[in-house]
This record gives sequence, structure tokens and C-alpha cells, in this order.
Amino acid sequence: MPTTPRKARVLLKEGKAEVVQRNPFTIRLLYKSGNATQPVTLGIDSGYLNIGFSVVTKKEELIAGEVKLLDGMVERNQERIMYRRNRRNRLWHRRKGFNVNTNREGWLAPSIKHKFDSHIRFVNKIAEILPISEIILETTNFDIQKIKNPEINGTQYQEGEQKGYDNVKAYVLHRDGYKCQNPDCKNKDANPKLQVHHIKYRCNGGSNRSDNLITLCSKCHTPKNHKGFLLTWKPKIKGFKPETFMSTVRQMLLNTLSKHLKIAESFGYLTKEKRQNLGLEKTHYNDAFCIANGSTQIRHNPFNVIQIRRNNRSFSKFYDAKYIDSRDGSTKSGKELYCGRTTRNKNLNTENLRNYRLKKISCGRFSIRKSRYPLQPMDLVEFDGIKQYVRGTQNLGKYVALKGSTKPVAVAKVSIVKYGKGFCWIDPKIQC
Repeated sequence: MPTTPRKARVLLKEGKAEVVQRNPFTIRLLYKSGNATQPVTLGIDSGYLNIGFSVVTKKEELIAGEVKLLDGMVERNQERIMYRRNRRNRLWHRRKGFNVNTNREGWLAPSIKHKFDSHIRFVNKIAEILPISEIILETTNFDIQKIKNPEINGTQYQEGEQKGYDNVKAYVLHRDGYKCQNPDCKNKDANPKLQVHHIKYRCNGGSNRSDNLITLCSKCHTPKNHKGFLLTWKPKIKGFKPETFMSTVRQMLLNTLSKHLKIAESFGYLTKEKRQNLGLEKTHYNDAFCIANGSTQIRHNPFNVIQIRRNNRSFSKFYDAKYIDSRDGSTKSGKELYCGRTTRNKNLNTENLRNYRLKKISCGRFSIRKSRYPLQPMDLVEFDGIKQYVRGTQNLGKYVALKGSTKPVAVAKVSIVKYGKGFCWIDPKIQC
């Protein structure tokens, strides 16, 4: 159980305890003390991008905070697939890869499995430093179709708007009458080539649902139209990634955590009602406090936890050139202001955006690491008696950029305090 700072100093000075971790500061007793613990409840506000946690007893809240999960796993997995496929194609005699059966029970997509494992690892980490007796997990079983149509029931779930069509693309073309939906279309071809276009980009959270797709001809399918009529063609569409994630892993989280700890389930509407009754603002750690049945307990400052990538095995990295866009004066990469060519053997090119390159700010370059650097971003180091976080490395790992300094510092002049890998607990007293 947590103790006072004064008693912890006495135990460490007398050699009766040892330091386990720096933040949150945790000690381990070196002598037998019995099992005198009080009931401790852990409330978890699980989510797709953030995890709220709060540990409470009858008298006080022991620890609370918010975890920011690692993002961009889909892009990293796609890049890994590309490199592995290229390596396999260069070696014609290489044996085939593993045949992954995605239909087996319990299988999860790699990006979803990473977030699921992150939830389990963090709960186990809290259970290592505190004697958790019960976990209350907020998991809501979202019904996405009922969100779109509150009156749906019975067989209507199988009779959606895409019933009778082979795929979404064929449905969108039929829905739009096989005509370009741009009211100012200037394509005079007798048989224009039609394309199914995303209203909201996939990289910005857009989905493949029919309400995010529109039929355009090859001449109207340009990035310029995203700032034109597409802004008013339909309202902005909210994605359902967080809801889909919770619907996928909800039962798996309960089953996995119940093997070692007592677990109970809570729902979002109960959390909202408790939070409003207590007059608390909407945050993940406040939600977790309500989930753990907190009410009048003494509260403490919440922790900020960031999940850091453990290892980056890529030795080469490309930095694209930067230009000033003459249309709005913003800075954009060369990939964004490209020539518009999409295919080499067909005349389906889009607008040439190179004409909007006003001034070149930086040149494109490749950065190649020749070895693994000892210091990585978010490592905690000490320089001139001041603790700071590492922002990055320079000059082939000989210098580091610190978040509290403007000039790079030689690696020989800093000393490592803590490596920032996995779940990094941010010290509120240090600039981050």
C-alpha cells in the first residue's frame, strides 16, 4: 500500500527498501510485512486512442492519469509488408510465408491486436505496483447501424442500403446514375471514364462506406475539388473507429483480465451520469474515477503517460522537399504539390500542382543511420544538473537535441537517467 514520502525516505536510508521505478516513485520492502492491505479498485476508461485510469480506496484516490496510445500502426504494418514482399520477390527460391488464417476464432488484425495488448500490458503494470482487488472496465457494445437508424430491428440489419449489389463500388455508380456528380463538369467525352472518389480522405479517417463515396469522371477527380463543391455536397462524416474497436475487443478484454483479477463491467451512460452529479469536467481520468465508484475520496494530480515506440529498425529515412504553396502561403511537401500523373500508359492525369510551388524551403534528402544510437526520443537525461527529455539525435548520433534547449549537446556531456520505451510516465516538473 502507498506510504508517506517521509516514511519512504526513512526506509531507504535504513536499507529496508529499494527503488523500483522513478515515476511514479515506487519502492519495494526488503523485509516481510504481512498482507495488511485494503480493498483497491481500478477503474479503466478503455478507448481507441486513450486510456483513462484511476485507482481508489474508501478514503483517497491513490493514482490516476491518462495514457496516450501509440498511433500509426496501420501505416507501419503496410510499410513492413512492402519491404518483406520486395525482399521475397528478389529471391525466387525463397519459400512462401506463413499462411495466416484470418477466420480462426480469436484472430485480430495486427493494428487492433497492438491496441488490445497495450490495454492488457498497462493493466498488468498497475497491478504490479498496487494490490488491485477489483477492476471495473467501461466497455460499451456499440450498434453502429442503430446509430444511423434508431428504429432498425429484426431482419432490417440484413437489408441495408447495399442489399442486392455485389460491392460498394457498383452500388455507388448505380446510385449516382452512372453520371459525374460535379455540377460544373466540363468533360465533353461521349463515354467519360467514371471513378468512385472518397469525399473524406482515407488518411483523415474517411471510410469505404457508400455515404463517403461519390461518382466523378477522370477530369473532375482532382485534389482541387476537395476545396470546391465536395465541401458542400454532403456533411462531414464521422468515422466509427473507436466504436468498432470496442465492439471487437470488448469481450476479449473481459475474458483475458478475469483470469487473474476480479472484474466487473460498466457502461458509458452510467459514467456520464456519475460525472455530471459530481460536477467533474469531461476527461479520461475523471471518467475512470467515476467508473471506479469514486465520490468523496481525496484526489491527486493525474499522470500523463505516453506510449513510445520501442524500436525503430529502419536505417534509412527520406525527408521530402518543402515548398511554399502560392495559393494560401502554407508550407507543403513535394508529394502534396506533385505533377498529377497517376498512370503511365493511360491519359488519366489530374491537375499539375507543381505550378503552385512558389519557393523551395528545403531540399529532399535521405538520412541513413550507420549504427543504432544510444539515445532515442523521450529518453530522460541529465545535463548540467538539469533533467530534460531527448527530442532527437544529430550528426550520426554524436549530438542530441533536448526539449529544454535550443542548441544540440554532445552525447558525452549528458548522462542517462531513464530510457523512455513503452509506457513513458511524464514527469510534470520537467519540460516535455
